[in-house]
Order: sequence, then structure tokens, then C-alpha cells
Amino acid sequence: MGALDGRVAVITGAGRGIGREHASLFAAEGASLVVNDLGGANDGAGADAGPARQAADEIVAAGGRAVANTDDIATWDGARGLIQQAVEEYGRLDVVVNNAGILRDAFLAGMTEEQWDAVIAVHLKGHFAVLRHAAEHWKARSKAGEAVTASVINTASASGTTLPNPGQANYGAAKAGIAAFTLVAAAELERYGVRVNAIAPVARTRLTLATPGMSAIFAQEVADGEFDPFSPANISPLVAYLATESCPITGKMYAVQGGSIQELAGWSPAKTVETDKPWTIADVEQSI
Repeated sequence: MGALDGRVAVITGAGRGIGREHASLFAAEGASLVVNDLGGANDGAGADAGPARQAADEIVAAGGRAVANTDDIATWDGARGLIQQAVEEYGRLDVVVNNAGILRDAFLAGMTEEQWDAVIAVHLKGHFAVLRHAAEHWKARSKAGEAVTASVINTASASGTTLPNPGQANYGAAKAGIAAFTLVAAAELERYGVRVNAIAPVARTRLTLATPGMSAIFAQEVADGEFDPFSPANISPLVAYLATESCPITGKMYAVQGGSIQELAGWSPAKTVETDKPWTIADVEQSI
């Protein structure tokens, strides 16, 4: 009896890295999967059906249920096609894991419009477009009288929450947007039986290995049998739990790395200054 028996899930960016670990664990726990991956390079260029197909084939070979999908979730039609495939293949959808991502790092003064737009499209629009079409499906089921028990897990980052990283204005802005988007979606979709949470993972992936200043940390070798704190497999159990039918959690964000899970809180007042008369510039200068 698996924790996800009977659940139908789509996982974006599931051909490699963290997404592939999600897919493997979900399948082992009984979920039926649509494994989405465009198969592009780190910067999103190109496409390759291989990663998604290989991941799906390995799940099927191990006795699980999975089909591959190579739609571009940064496009409206691609996101819609992904959700439609899940419903057509399995009859419904229960879980969305938004995980796909790219990097086009550059310092702000030299960042191009294309670098900004591409990262925002894959991360922020990709999260929105997939969830928008899934939400339409769940709303229709709920309105028809079905008791929906759906779950969404979005993927933010420390770069957009607790540890802004120079050179990643596009990525950090997208990830911060995903964090806010998660809270709004959780509030909106609860009425339809949908829970929405987010994670900010830290793990060894092709993206983190390509991030300047971080590759040396993530590339450290771990002896056989020792705990690997940067293994992407460490991220997936939290995601799988949040995807279970019985999990009550919604509207939360968790930082997860190695053996650590931290619940994160959003912006909160660090200092308050007040006046009982209209502010002047001099008053502000003296107060803050």
C-alpha cells in the first residue's frame, strides 16, 4: 500500500534532477504519472524527447504507471496539453508538481530582455499556466458535486526568498513571484478542494552545478554509504507527503535540503515608526 496509491500526478521538468527523483518516488508510492520535460539545455534552448521518455520507460519497467510529455509549459497551449493528456490518459488529475526551470544568469546592468523574459516565462508563467488549466479541471469537478482532494506543489528557491543571489535578478524575481502566487492560489482554490504549497529546495542538479560560486560546494564527493546532503532525492519525500490525499497542509512554504525542513514565513514588520501628524521628509529621516 503506497502513500500515493490511486493518485494521478503531472510533474514538470521530471526528466532529470529533482523532478526525476519526484517521479521515481511518486511511482514507487503508487501514483500514475505524466512525466513532463521539454528536454532543453540549462538555458532552455533546444528540445529533446529523450529525458521524459527515458524516465517514463524506467517507471513502467519497474512496474509503475507513467507516460511521457514533452510540451513546453511556458506556453499556454503546452500547459493545456499537459493537463489534457493526464485527464485523457487516466480519467482525472489529482496532483500537480510544478518543477521545470532554466537559468540565464547575468548581472543586472548587462542582462538582456531575452534573458529576463525566458526565465520569467519558464518559471513564473509556467507555474501559472499549468495550474490555471489544472484549476479549471478541478473547478468543473467540484461544481459537478465531486469531493475533490487535489494538491499542488510549486517550486520556489532561496534565491527568491531567503538568500538573494547576485546575477540572478530574473530567477530570483520569478521564484519570489512563485512564492506569492502560491499563497494566492491556496486562498482561491481551497473552495474547490485544492491545496497549494511551495518548496525552496537546495540540491545537486545540473542547474546548481552551473551556478557561479556554487558548483564547488555541490560537486563535493560523498563516500559510499554516507549521507549525501545535496542529493536531489532528499527533496522528494516532503513533496510526496504534500501530495497525499490525507495531508491537511495548504498555503505553506518549506525550505528543504539534506536532512532539514524549515517552514518559511513571508515579509513581516522588522521595525515600526509612527507619527500622529503628517510626515515630513525630515521626520522620516530621523525616524527610520
